[in-house]
Amino acid sequence: MTTRRSQLEQAWNAAWDNGDVDALDAVLAPGYVRYGSNGHTTDRATFKASIVSTRAAFPDLTTVVDDILIDGDRAAIRWHSTGTHTGPFLGIPTTGRTVEVSGATFAVFDGDTITEEHVTWDPRALLSALNIITVGQD
Repeated sequence: MTTRRSQLEQAWNAAWDNGDVDALDAVLAPGYVRYGSNGHTTDRATFKASIVSTRAAFPDLTTVVDDILIDGDRAAIRWHSTGTHTGPFLGIPTTGRTVEVSGATFAVFDGDTITEEHVTWDPRALLSALNIITVGQD
């Protein structure tokens, strides 16, 4: 019997590490909505396209699920990603730099699929690693 945890890990690895974004269809509902920390929302198709775009810019991308906590119809996922910037990304020319970012995803299930996710991560860490901005010390 496949557990929610193993389904999430399998789909996550297939999509983020291998570019098989259709694997997400097993865990994301057709009406799935992803909420970013900036208030921006994304549907399932747009989310999958963003993974393809990210992997084109960082083809060696690996994402590690550090923790998954599941409580009833909710899940919290802590993750980090590492990759080398070898293609254009969001208008940023190739830098050749290796970057690491981390974040957390909070998911809501309806039955066996996720209907919504709230994702938080600091894009300044990515921009700083690409030497686009300098993040000051407090």
